[in-house]
Amino acid sequence: MLNENLTTIITINQTTMTIEEKFKSLESKNAPGQEIRQNLDDLSSIMLGDKLDGILVDFSHGDVDAFPPIPDSDISWKNGFNKGASQAYTEYRGSAEIRNRLAISLGKFTGKHIKYDSELIITPGTQGALFLALGATVTVGTKVAVIEPDYFANRKLVKFFGGEVVPIPLNYKNNKFDNTPDLNKIEEAFKNNTKVFVFSTPNNPTGIVYSENSIKTIGNLAEKYGVTVIVDQLYSRMLFSSETYTHLRSYDFSPKSLITIMGPSKTESLSGFRLGVAFGSAHLIERMESLQAIVSLRTAGYNQAVLDTWFHEPIGWMKNRIHEHELIRDELLEIFRSVNIFAVTPQAGSYLFPQLPSLSVDLYTFVRLLRFQANVIVTPGSEFDPKCKDSIRLNFSQNRQLAVLAVKRIIKMVEIYKI
Repeated sequence: MLNENLTTIITINQTTMTIEEKFKSLESKNAPGQEIRQNLDDLSSIMLGDKLDGILVDFSHGDVDAFPPIPDSDISWKNGFNKGASQAYTEYRGSAEIRNRLAISLGKFTGKHIKYDSELIITPGTQGALFLALGATVTVGTKVAVIEPDYFANRKLVKFFGGEVVPIPLNYKNNKFDNTPDLNKIEEAFKNNTKVFVFSTPNNPTGIVYSENSIKTIGNLAEKYGVTVIVDQLYSRMLFSSETYTHLRSYDFSPKSLITIMGPSKTESLSGFRLGVAFGSAHLIERMESLQAIVSLRTAGYNQAVLDTWFHEPIGWMKNRIHEHELIRDELLEIFRSVNIFAVTPQAGSYLFPQLPSLSVDLYTFVRLLRFQANVIVTPGSEFDPKCKDSIRLNFSQNRQLAVLAVKRIIKMVEIYKI
C-alpha cells in the first residue's frame, strides 16, 4: 500500500504526471454549465461603471424552460418507473427492447442498419458515451487527433487517459467550409502514427457542419491508415435552412473502427434525464460496456424509457423548434455584427462563438465580470481551444427576448473594457 504522504507518479511518453496534475488537466471549474465560483470582492478594484440591470441569462447551457422537453417525456419516464425492477436493472448496455427500437430509428436517420444486440449502447448522456469511447480506445502514449476548437471534453479526456493530443485546426474563420477541418493536417497526423480521431459535427462551439467532401476524405484517410474515429453528432437533427448533412457511418469507405455518438439532451431538451447513445463497431461497443459496468453500471433504468419519445415527436414539433432557434441565431448575429464583432454563422445547433476585440482584462476575468456586473454567464473560448483566448461561447437556446437583452449587455461590457 502506498504511503499517503507519497505522490503517485504516472509515466507518459518519458515524462511524469502526478495524480494532482492528471486531475488538474480536467479544469472543471471553467467547463460549460459550471459557473466560476468567485466572490465579487476580488473584482472590485478593476470593475468600471455601474452594474448593469437585467435578469440572469445563463448562456453556458440551454434553457429547458424556454424550450421544454419532448411532449409526454414525463409519461414515458413514469411508464419506465411502473415497470419496476425490470426497468431499474437493465443490461449494462441498456434495455434490449429499447435498444432494438433505437437501432431502427437511428439506422433510418444515419443511413445504415444497426445491430441492436452488438452495435449499440445506451449511456448516461453523450458525455458518458464520449468517456466510454475514449476509454475504450486511448491508453498511455496513444496519439489522438483533436479538432481545435471543438467540444471541451475531447482534449481533457485524451490527456486524462494518458494520450497525446495532436491538434487539428478547424479553419472556421475563412468561410470555406469544404476544407473544414484542415484535411492536409489530418492526413499528416494519420501518417505520423495517430491512432484515434475525435470530432463533432455540427461542431461545438461554432455550429459548422462538415461538408460531404470533408466527411468522405476523413473516411478514406481513416480506412487507409487504420485510424479509429469517434464522431459526436449531438446536433445533427437541428440543421438550419438549406443545410445538408453527411453521416460518416453511411459512407462506403467509413472506418473499420467507428463510433457515432448521439442523444436527445440538447435539440430535444431532455438533458435532465442524462441519456446518450453510442453505436458502431461491435468490438468497441463491447469494450465500452465493460467500462460502463464498473463506472456507472448502466444508464438510469427508469430514464431509459424516455428514449421512446426520441424520433417520435408530434408532427411539426422539430420543424418549429429549428425555426425558433434560427430566429434567435439571426437576431443575435445581427447585434454582434452591428458592432463589428466577428461570429461565424452556425449551420446547425444552438451555439455562437463570437470573437471579442482586445480588452483591458484577460478572458477569464471578463467572463467573471460578465457574471457579476452584467448578470450573464458565458463559457470562455479557451475551453474549446487553448488559443481562443479572445472568444466566448453562447448557447442561444434561450428565451428570445432575454437572450437579446443579455447580448446587448455583453456589448456594453465590451465597450467598457475594450482597449
